[in-house]
Amino acid sequence: MNTVTDVLEAARLRIAGHAEPNRFLEVLEQGGMPEERLKWLAGELYHLVGSDRRSFALLASRFPVAPAGDLFLAMAQGEAQALALLGDFAAALGLTTEDLRAYEPRPLTQAYPAYLARAALFGTASDTALALLANVTDSGLTYVRVADALVARYGIEERALGHFRYFADTPQALLDQATATLADGLAGGDDPVAAVRCAGTVHALEGAFWNCLARGLGTG
Repeated sequence: MNTVTDVLEAARLRIAGHAEPNRFLEVLEQGGMPEERLKWLAGELYHLVGSDRRSFALLASRFPVAPAGDLFLAMAQGEAQALALLGDFAAALGLTTEDLRAYEPRPLTQAYPAYLARAALFGTASDTALALLANVTDSGLTYVRVADALVARYGIEERALGHFRYFADTPQALLDQATATLADGLAGGDDPVAAVRCAGTVHALEGAFWNCLARGLGTG
């Protein structure tokens, strides 16, 4: 398992073997999500994205040479853009930036950004690059479904959903940088088993984020 193709396939198989239903999406698409939970979503995302921005900036400082440096710097800048776009969704729910800052995040919803911060501090460039490549399709589809449901079921205007649309469509250029970073890391001796483990953990904790937001809600 030394090539990008082999490692990516191993990560996808690991993820597929541990897939769980997204209860948040189930409730959201059925129209049963209370407005208060949508406010939770805005608050949790505010803390998550802010943390991820710092994690990618840390990775860029640890691995400044291209292609890794370019990848992680672009990802940090992307999180900054997504954070700005989140303000439109918050405003549609009647929340201000001060409300988002004051929001008290639930510990388990923040397990994913906490793990990413750990990977940024202790992991290799390959770990995060593979996590992006292995999870981009599922993650992007989730954001598409969330945005579509918010329009269809809750009357949220499209102009307020830029945050979700942004994460729904990852530029091919960024994926190419991630592929190059993974190839470079593997060639330099990064542990492919650890990278696969990281990708699988990221997937599981992203799922935990959404399911924590649906805790206590029925699927009708």
